[in-house]
Amino acid sequence: MAVSKAKSTSRAAEPKPRKYDPEATRANIIAVAMDAFSQHGLSGARIDEIAARTKTSKRMIYYYFGDKEGLYRVVLETAYARVRAGEEALRLDHLTPVEAMRALTEFTFTHHNNAPEFVRLVMIENIHNGEHLQASDIIAQVNAGIIRHVDRIYRSGLEAGVFRPGLEPIEIHWLISGLAFFSVSNRATFSKIFDWQRVRPEGLDALTRQAVDVVLRFVLKPSMFPGNCD
Repeated sequence: MAVSKAKSTSRAAEPKPRKYDPEATRANIIAVAMDAFSQHGLSGARIDEIAARTKTSKRMIYYYFGDKEGLYRVVLETAYARVRAGEEALRLDHLTPVEAMRALTEFTFTHHNNAPEFVRLVMIENIHNGEHLQASDIIAQVNAGIIRHVDRIYRSGLEAGVFRPGLEPIEIHWLISGLAFFSVSNRATFSKIFDWQRVRPEGLDALTRQAVDVVLRFVLKPSMFPGNCD
Protein backbone atom coordinates (compact mmCIF):
# COMPACT_ATOMS: atom_id res chain seq x y z
CA MET A 1 0.00 0.00 0.00
CA ALA A 2 2.76 2.43 0.92
CA VAL A 3 4.58 1.80 -2.37
CA SER A 4 1.41 2.33 -4.41
CA LYS A 5 0.73 5.60 -2.60
CA ALA A 6 4.30 6.80 -3.25
CA LYS A 7 3.97 6.07 -6.97
CA SER A 8 0.69 7.97 -7.09
CA THR A 9 2.24 10.99 -5.34
CA SER A 10 5.22 10.89 -7.72
CA ARG A 11 2.96 10.93 -10.79
CA ALA A 12 0.97 13.85 -9.38
CA ALA A 13 4.17 15.84 -8.86
CA GLU A 14 5.34 15.42 -12.46
CA PRO A 15 5.14 18.72 -14.43
CA LYS A 16 2.44 18.93 -17.05
CA PRO A 17 3.63 19.17 -20.64
CA ARG A 18 3.89 22.78 -21.82
CA LYS A 19 1.06 23.78 -24.14
CA TYR A 20 2.36 24.89 -27.53
CA ASP A 21 1.23 28.40 -28.50
CA PRO A 22 1.96 29.02 -32.21
CA GLU A 23 0.86 32.68 -32.13
CA ALA A 24 3.12 33.46 -29.18
CA THR A 25 6.00 31.64 -30.87
CA ARG A 26 5.50 33.59 -34.08
CA ALA A 27 5.26 36.90 -32.20
CA ASN A 28 8.45 36.10 -30.30
CA ILE A 29 10.33 35.40 -33.53
CA ILE A 30 9.10 38.65 -35.11
CA ALA A 31 10.08 40.71 -32.05
CA VAL A 32 13.62 39.32 -31.98
CA ALA A 33 13.97 39.55 -35.77
CA MET A 34 12.79 43.18 -35.77
CA ASP A 35 15.60 44.11 -33.41
CA ALA A 36 18.14 42.09 -35.42
CA PHE A 37 17.16 43.51 -38.80
CA SER A 38 16.94 47.08 -37.54
CA GLN A 39 20.41 46.78 -35.97
CA HIS A 40 22.23 44.82 -38.67
CA GLY A 41 20.15 45.11 -41.84
CA LEU A 42 18.91 42.29 -44.04
CA SER A 43 22.37 41.10 -45.03
CA GLY A 44 23.91 41.44 -41.56
CA ALA A 45 21.21 39.70 -39.53
CA ARG A 46 21.71 35.95 -39.05
CA ILE A 47 18.94 33.39 -38.67
CA ASP A 48 21.17 31.35 -36.33
CA GLU A 49 21.51 34.32 -33.99
CA ILE A 50 17.80 35.14 -34.19
CA ALA A 51 16.93 31.54 -33.34
CA ALA A 52 19.34 31.56 -30.42
CA ARG A 53 17.56 34.57 -28.93
CA THR A 54 14.04 33.17 -29.38
CA LYS A 55 12.13 30.43 -27.60
CA THR A 56 12.18 28.29 -30.71
CA SER A 57 14.52 26.79 -33.32
CA LYS A 58 15.97 27.71 -36.69
CA ARG A 59 13.85 24.98 -38.26
CA MET A 60 10.70 26.54 -36.78
CA ILE A 61 11.63 29.97 -38.16
CA TYR A 62 11.88 28.52 -41.65
CA TYR A 63 8.60 26.68 -41.08
CA TYR A 64 6.79 29.93 -40.28
CA PHE A 65 8.48 32.34 -42.68
CA GLY A 66 10.07 30.29 -45.47
CA ASP A 67 13.47 32.01 -45.52
CA LYS A 68 15.28 35.07 -44.20
CA GLU A 69 13.72 37.40 -46.77
CA GLY A 70 10.29 36.07 -45.86
CA LEU A 71 10.94 36.83 -42.20
CA TYR A 72 12.26 40.29 -43.07
CA ARG A 73 9.14 41.03 -45.13
CA VAL A 74 6.86 40.04 -42.24
CA VAL A 75 8.90 42.24 -39.89
CA LEU A 76 8.36 45.17 -42.27
CA GLU A 77 4.63 44.44 -42.45
CA THR A 78 4.44 44.29 -38.66
CA ALA A 79 6.31 47.56 -38.21
CA TYR A 80 4.03 49.42 -40.61
CA ALA A 81 0.92 47.81 -39.16
CA ARG A 82 1.85 49.05 -35.67
CA VAL A 83 2.18 52.69 -36.65
CA ARG A 84 -1.03 52.55 -38.67
CA ALA A 85 -2.86 50.87 -35.74
CA GLY A 86 -1.68 53.68 -33.49
CA GLU A 87 -3.15 56.24 -35.88
CA GLU A 88 -6.44 54.33 -35.96
CA ALA A 89 -6.56 54.36 -32.17
CA LEU A 90 -6.38 58.17 -32.05
CA ARG A 91 -10.12 58.47 -32.82
CA LEU A 92 -9.76 61.90 -34.44
CA ASP A 93 -13.32 62.24 -35.72
CA HIS A 94 -14.54 64.08 -32.61
CA LEU A 95 -11.80 66.72 -32.87
CA THR A 96 -11.79 69.94 -34.87
CA PRO A 97 -9.70 69.79 -38.06
CA VAL A 98 -6.90 71.81 -36.46
CA GLU A 99 -6.90 69.66 -33.30
CA ALA A 100 -6.94 66.48 -35.41
CA MET A 101 -3.99 67.62 -37.52
CA ARG A 102 -2.11 68.57 -34.36
CA ALA A 103 -2.84 65.21 -32.71
CA LEU A 104 -1.75 63.26 -35.80
CA THR A 105 1.53 65.19 -36.06
CA GLU A 106 2.25 64.77 -32.35
CA PHE A 107 1.51 61.05 -32.53
CA THR A 108 3.83 60.57 -35.52
CA PHE A 109 6.69 62.32 -33.74
CA THR A 110 6.14 60.37 -30.54
CA HIS A 111 5.84 57.04 -32.35
CA HIS A 112 8.99 57.48 -34.44
CA ASN A 113 11.05 58.63 -31.48
CA ASN A 114 9.77 55.80 -29.29
CA ALA A 115 10.22 53.22 -32.05
CA PRO A 116 13.57 54.01 -33.70
CA GLU A 117 13.64 50.45 -35.02
CA PHE A 118 10.78 51.43 -37.36
CA VAL A 119 12.83 54.32 -38.77
CA ARG A 120 15.90 52.12 -39.18
CA LEU A 121 13.89 49.43 -40.97
CA VAL A 122 12.51 52.00 -43.40
CA MET A 123 16.03 53.30 -44.01
CA ILE A 124 17.24 49.75 -44.67
CA GLU A 125 14.37 49.06 -47.05
CA ASN A 126 15.21 52.23 -48.95
CA ILE A 127 18.74 50.86 -49.42
CA HIS A 128 17.03 47.88 -51.10
CA ASN A 129 14.98 50.30 -53.25
CA GLY A 130 11.75 49.16 -51.61
CA GLU A 131 11.81 45.79 -53.38
CA HIS A 132 10.69 43.76 -50.36
CA LEU A 133 8.01 46.29 -49.52
CA GLN A 134 6.73 46.09 -53.10
CA ALA A 135 6.61 42.31 -52.88
CA SER A 136 4.25 42.49 -49.90
CA ASP A 137 0.51 42.16 -50.47
CA ILE A 138 -0.15 43.70 -47.06
CA ILE A 139 1.92 46.89 -46.75
CA ALA A 140 0.16 48.88 -49.48
CA GLN A 141 -3.24 48.05 -48.00
CA VAL A 142 -2.13 48.91 -44.48
CA ASN A 143 -0.64 52.25 -45.50
CA ALA A 144 -3.66 53.33 -47.54
CA GLY A 145 -5.39 54.00 -44.23
CA ILE A 146 -3.23 56.98 -43.29
CA ILE A 147 -4.01 58.77 -46.56
CA ARG A 148 -7.72 58.28 -45.90
CA HIS A 149 -7.27 59.73 -42.40
CA VAL A 150 -5.45 62.79 -43.67
CA ASP A 151 -7.98 63.21 -46.46
CA ARG A 152 -10.87 63.25 -43.96
CA ILE A 153 -9.11 65.80 -41.75
CA TYR A 154 -8.21 67.99 -44.71
CA ARG A 155 -11.71 67.91 -46.22
CA SER A 156 -13.17 68.74 -42.82
CA GLY A 157 -10.82 71.71 -42.59
CA LEU A 158 -11.85 72.90 -46.04
CA GLU A 159 -15.52 72.68 -45.11
CA ALA A 160 -14.82 74.60 -41.90
CA GLY A 161 -13.02 77.27 -43.92
CA VAL A 162 -9.75 76.94 -42.01
CA PHE A 163 -7.56 74.96 -44.44
CA ARG A 164 -6.33 76.36 -47.72
CA PRO A 165 -7.47 74.64 -50.90
CA GLY A 166 -5.28 72.92 -53.47
CA LEU A 167 -3.41 70.48 -51.26
CA GLU A 168 -3.25 66.70 -51.63
CA PRO A 169 -3.48 64.42 -48.58
CA ILE A 170 -0.27 62.65 -49.58
CA GLU A 171 1.56 66.01 -49.53
CA ILE A 172 0.47 66.57 -45.94
CA HIS A 173 1.44 63.05 -44.92
CA TRP A 174 4.82 63.47 -46.64
CA LEU A 175 5.51 66.61 -44.61
CA ILE A 176 4.48 65.09 -41.27
CA SER A 177 6.35 61.85 -41.94
CA GLY A 178 9.45 63.64 -43.23
CA LEU A 179 9.77 65.89 -40.19
CA ALA A 180 9.26 63.02 -37.74
CA PHE A 181 11.53 60.64 -39.67
CA PHE A 182 14.43 63.09 -39.89
CA SER A 183 14.30 63.74 -36.16
CA VAL A 184 15.27 60.09 -35.64
CA SER A 185 17.24 59.11 -38.75
CA ASN A 186 19.65 62.06 -38.54
CA ARG A 187 19.70 62.58 -34.79
CA ALA A 188 23.23 61.27 -34.25
CA THR A 189 24.87 63.17 -37.11
CA PHE A 190 22.88 66.40 -36.67
CA SER A 191 23.52 66.60 -32.93
CA LYS A 192 27.24 65.90 -33.33
CA ILE A 193 27.76 68.32 -36.24
CA PHE A 194 25.84 71.21 -34.72
CA ASP A 195 25.74 70.24 -31.04
CA TRP A 196 22.03 71.04 -31.03
CA GLN A 197 20.37 69.59 -27.95
CA ARG A 198 16.86 69.76 -29.36
CA VAL A 199 17.35 66.77 -31.67
CA ARG A 200 18.24 64.65 -28.65
CA PRO A 201 15.50 62.85 -26.69
CA GLU A 202 15.36 65.52 -23.98
CA GLY A 203 14.50 68.14 -26.62
CA LEU A 204 11.71 66.12 -28.21
CA ASP A 205 8.81 68.15 -26.77
CA ALA A 206 10.11 71.43 -28.16
CA LEU A 207 10.93 69.84 -31.52
CA THR A 208 7.45 68.33 -31.71
CA ARG A 209 5.83 71.71 -31.06
CA GLN A 210 7.91 73.22 -33.86
CA ALA A 211 6.88 70.45 -36.24
CA VAL A 212 3.21 70.98 -35.38
CA ASP A 213 3.61 74.70 -36.15
CA VAL A 214 5.21 73.88 -39.52
CA VAL A 215 2.41 71.48 -40.49
CA LEU A 216 -0.37 73.83 -39.39
CA ARG A 217 1.17 76.76 -41.25
CA PHE A 218 1.30 74.54 -44.32
CA VAL A 219 -2.40 73.60 -44.21
CA LEU A 220 -4.06 76.66 -42.64
CA LYS A 221 -5.37 79.56 -44.69
CA PRO A 222 -3.14 82.66 -44.38
CA SER A 223 -6.06 84.57 -42.85
CA MET A 224 -5.85 82.25 -39.83
CA PHE A 225 -2.59 83.93 -38.78
CA PRO A 226 -2.58 87.36 -37.07
CA GLY A 227 -1.66 90.18 -39.45
CA ASN A 228 -2.26 88.08 -42.56
CA CYS A 229 -5.11 88.23 -45.01
CA ASP A 230 -6.16 86.20 -48.07
